[in-house]
Amino acid sequence: MKALLTKYKLVIRFIVIFLVTYSVLTIAYNLYLKYSDGSKFYPDYLTNLVAKQTNSLLNGIGYDAKIIPHPDESSMKIIINGKFVARVIEGCNAISIIILFLSFIIAFSGQFKTTFMYGFAGSIIIYAFNLIRIVILSVGLYHYPWRQEILHTVIFPMLIYGVVFLLWMFWVNRFSKNMKVNA
Repeated sequence: MKALLTKYKLVIRFIVIFLVTYSVLTIAYNLYLKYSDGSKFYPDYLTNLVAKQTNSLLNGIGYDAKIIPHPDESSMKIIINGKFVARVIEGCNAISIIILFLSFIIAFSGQFKTTFMYGFAGSIIIYAFNLIRIVILSVGLYHYPWRQEILHTVIFPMLIYGVVFLLWMFWVNRFSKNMKVNA
């Protein structure tokens, strides 16, 4: 048993750090959601911000867009040219994806400054890409509503997780100290 633990020490270390980081960040995010309930930003500050930024981007590319609180659920409705096309829910703010991203790079950490800067820059990239994803998805749903299922459940999740995967691979191959130890 001791030989197995020694042999797989780095794998076990990665899994433990990943799970602890993911758990701590997820608990912190859930506390944020719990205590932001009833705030002046509906449904919560980050989701509201994503909806407003999506609205600004849609208007910036020439669509007559507006957002309004959904009357029946915790979300913001995206309306393009008077047509309700999508909802921005808590899951659309990319925080869960950023938590997953950060947990991985912390588990495969490099030097503190490099890890911190890459985590910060990667989080911004994911957040920005997510905004662009929501804008393109909204435009797609406006023009091709019959393609909702494939757009929302296949293509756009594949793109956002693809970006996260590329950021992870760049991190592991370029900055992770674990790769340098094993090289």
